[in-house]
Parts: sequence; C-alpha cells; structure tokens
Amino acid sequence: MLLKSTTRHIHIFTAEVQNNELIESDKVLTLDIDPDNELIWNQDALQKIYSKFDELVESYSGESLTDYNLRRIGSDLEHLVRSLLQKGEIAYNLESRVLNYSLGLPQVKPED
Repeated sequence: MLLKSTTRHIHIFTAEVQNNELIESDKVLTLDIDPDNELIWNQDALQKIYSKFDELVESYSGESLTDYNLRRIGSDLEHLVRSLLQKGEIAYNLESRVLNYSLGLPQVKPED
C-alpha cells in the first residue's frame, strides 16, 4: 500500500520514480522538495534537507513504516524549510504561479 506524507513543501512517498511515475515500494522512500517551486533553492540548502531526511529515516530504522512515522518525518522537514527561509538561506520565488506565504511574509530589507 502506498503511504505518503504531504506538507506544503515536502512530499514523501513509499515509492520509487520510474518513467516519471510513482511505483509502490516497501523498501524505497521518495522525497519531493517544494513541488510547486514556491521557493528559490541553492545546493547547500537542498543538501541540508536531504541530510536531515537521511538522518530522520535512519532514526526510524528497525521500526515499522507507518503513516504516523512518515508524517513526523515530513513535519520535521517542513520545520527545517521554515528555518532555512527565516535565516535567509532560501527565499520565496515571487515568480511562482502560487504565491502562498505559508511560512510567513517575505522579509523586505529597509532602504538606506
């Protein structure tokens, strides 16, 4: 059975991608970061998300994979996305088709 966790910017599936389709798997988790391109990412920020994902998955090693565990991982990653935005490591993509400031209003630097 396909399990999934979807937050605003983090989607996790018990599946692998083959030919642009999700194929159920009980051995593979697929992470989709910011599927609507609401944020502007750099490699360092993405690497922080992937590293935290690996760490969280490892922390559940040996436990049954449940909806609850998957949602906890997704929620923890969503909190990390928020902290990266607040630190200025990522930014809102103002060219996105969806302008939803779910992580707080964009910061505007005051003019000198």
